[in-house]
Formats: sequence, C-alpha cells, structure tokens
Amino acid sequence: MLLKKASILIVDDDTDVLTAVRLLLRTQVKEIITEKNPDNIPAILKKQDFDVILLDMNFKSALNTGNEGLYWLRKIKELKSEAAVIMITAYGAIDLAINSVKEGAFDFIVKPWHNEKLLGTITAAIEKKSGGAKVSSPNYSQPPSIGSELLGESEVMQDIFYKISKVAPTDANILILGENGTGKELIAKAIHQQSLRADKPFIKVDVGALTESLFETELFGHKKGAFTDAREDRAGRFEAADKGTIFLDEIGNISLHQQSKLLSVLQNRQVIRVGANEPVAIDVRLICATNVTLAELANESRFRKDLIYRINTVEITVPPLRKRGNDILLLATHFGAVYANKYMKPVPEFSKSAQEKLLHYHYPGNVRELQYAIERAVIMADNAVLEADDILFSPIETAPAKEVTVQETNLEELEKVTINRVLQMHGGNLTKAAKELGITRTALYRRMNKYGF
Repeated sequence: MLLKKASILIVDDDTDVLTAVRLLLRTQVKEIITEKNPDNIPAILKKQDFDVILLDMNFKSALNTGNEGLYWLRKIKELKSEAAVIMITAYGAIDLAINSVKEGAFDFIVKPWHNEKLLGTITAAIEKKSGGAKVSSPNYSQPPSIGSELLGESEVMQDIFYKISKVAPTDANILILGENGTGKELIAKAIHQQSLRADKPFIKVDVGALTESLFETELFGHKKGAFTDAREDRAGRFEAADKGTIFLDEIGNISLHQQSKLLSVLQNRQVIRVGANEPVAIDVRLICATNVTLAELANESRFRKDLIYRINTVEITVPPLRKRGNDILLLATHFGAVYANKYMKPVPEFSKSAQEKLLHYHYPGNVRELQYAIERAVIMADNAVLEADDILFSPIETAPAKEVTVQETNLEELEKVTINRVLQMHGGNLTKAAKELGITRTALYRRMNKYGF
C-alpha cells in the first residue's frame, strides 16, 4: 500500500536502465522521475521531495573518480533530503557500495537485478522511512545469517557476509582469495547455499592437486576405451555440477596448458569428454579459490589474464585470522563447544590468561590452526576452565626452519631442512612446495613421512 503512494527519483546515465526501471515501476508507484545527469540532483531536490532515490554508483562525468555514487550520496545528505537512497552498482563496485551503506545509503542492488529483488528493496526502504518495524537497513552491528559454520563479528567479516548476501543470488563468477586455513571453502559453500542453485549440486575440485593426465578426465569426463583404465563412460565434475555450483580450489596452481583447457570450457559453456567428439552443454555457477595473491596471479608467465577476467567477476578476499580481532575468541568458544560435544566433555570456559594467549598469537595456520589447538585442549585438559598452558599451537606452523650452515654435509639432513623451509615458505601448501622442490606430491609425501613431518 505504501509503495502505491511513493515518489521515486532514478539517477543513472544509462538510458536502458532508466527505461527498464520506469517500465517496472510505472504501475507500482505514484510517481517516477528519471534523470541522466547527476549534476541536476540539487535542483531537482529543491523542487520536490522523494521517498526513494535510486542512484547509480558510476557516471561518465568529469569527476571520473570511480566512486561518483559516494560523492552524490553525500551531496544528497548535505541537502537534508529524507529520501531513502538505494545505490545501483555493477559487480566490480560492490566494495564501494558496501561503503555507501556505511555512509547512509539504505541498501544497494547489483546490475543486472531480479525485478522481485528490486521491488522488495524499494518496499523495505519505504517501510523503514515511514517508521514501519518490519524491516531495517543493513545492520553492521550483527552479521547477516550465513550459517553455523561461518562465524565472525569483526567489521571485515561483516563486510564479507554482506557481500555474500548480495552476490549469491546472481550467477556471477566468484574468485575467493586468502591464505591457507582462512575458510575459503566455507565462503564458497555459503555462496552456493544462498544462491538460486542451492537445491542443486555443489561440487568441489582441488584442481591444484590434479596431474596433467588426470585434469581433463576428472573435470570433463571420458568415454569408454579412451585410455587403458577407461572401462566405462564417466561424467566429469563439470557435468556433475550441471545446474549447480562447481568450486575449483587452488586455481592458482594449475599449468598454462590446463588453464587453456579450462578457459575453452568456460567460454563455450560445454565440455567434450576425453575420447569423444560430441560436446555436452553445461550450466554451472563457477567459484574459484587460491592462496596466491592477485598480483602474483596477474603475472602472465604464470596465469592467463583472459582466464583471470573470466573467473573474477566478483572478488572476495578472506582476511587472515590475525586481522580479525575478537573473532578469535568467538571461534575458540564455538570450537570448544563442538569438541566438548564430540568427546563428551564439559563445554570449556577460557581463563583470562588463555584469552590473552589466543588474542596475541599470530596464527600462521589461520582458523584451521586455531581449530586444531582448541580440539587438543578440550581432549587433554583436566578442568572445564582452559588456562594458557592448555592451549598449544602446532610446531609445524611455529618452528623456525633449521639454518643450513656451510659445514652441513649430511645429505639427509640437508634434504630434511630444505623440505621444512619450503613447506613453511608456502604455508603448508603441498602442491606449491612440491613444485618448488621439483618433485611430485607423492614423492613429497614419502619424504615427509620419512622425516616425521
């Protein structure tokens, strides 16, 4: 009912956007005013009040700053307009759009949008403006509901949760960046669970662990007789993920040849099984993850730029645990309860000294390291209150590599020290460590077992 009485101002320099919104809203609201030039906003607001302003984030204007939307949002606030401002943004400006919400915008929508989502956002803005209690603008004091596994109250995690809630319902390809152990797979699962494909398959592939010979058959499948052990037709992971989501982990570790094969599939939206000629159409939502930085990934001798653009419609960078503040205690409490239930022990509390130890540790292994430390503490502790001495961190993460001196001549000791140093250099990533050492992952496993790693 409130929507029918609403007056809406739409400011966007794209005529197609103005036309699309006008056609959508013309039977839904009382009045629609469209404007291509944001410079006219002050004059328009002096003449008329609006319930909602839809404001583009980027204009082809002399400002040319990439965040014109923020500039005009501030101008609207300076003019004392009581309109609820909803930002219109492309995938690439989502971080700026989140900042705009912090600066007073009601919310933002991502182009191309679902009409129902746009109408819902406008209705929510009008209800809030009229004092209704049904809805509220995005709240940064509590994170959106992401699921029981993905926790965080820090500002950086709330930004990620909010970004997930916006991009998940779209089919945008996502690239998740972050150190080992930060929870990139949990982010990928959360995106899938909040997407329109949630009831379809979620298929994970550790592509960094696939050899050249296995890469194609695992991802694209094979026909019976295509090679010695191909005793029957087999669908690959892309076909298994049809209508759902495929999550390619360790994407930064695949070879240029593998990248070329993957790019062809993503461009054509079809796979050809090994040993077959007929293509099979696929409909998948792609999520990739890597612990390689974007700067490293952009090195064309290592990774194709055309593939980066294909997989990186939206980028989500997961922060290391050491930058998440009191999330450390939140996660420790969560893991304490999980493992107390698993091992039939009392749910632990953390003494002041234990909390201090947790907060001041640097967590080279991130959330994964914290999880294992709390599991061990729950198992080994004699009391329900955990003290600092009960919490031990893995020597795999903390022990400095033994220095190799010029006097060291024992070949086995040299090999052991070198493997330890390279493993630490790559944060425990076996694929990258094996590649740097010039051996296979299997050979690296054998040597790690030999030396007790």
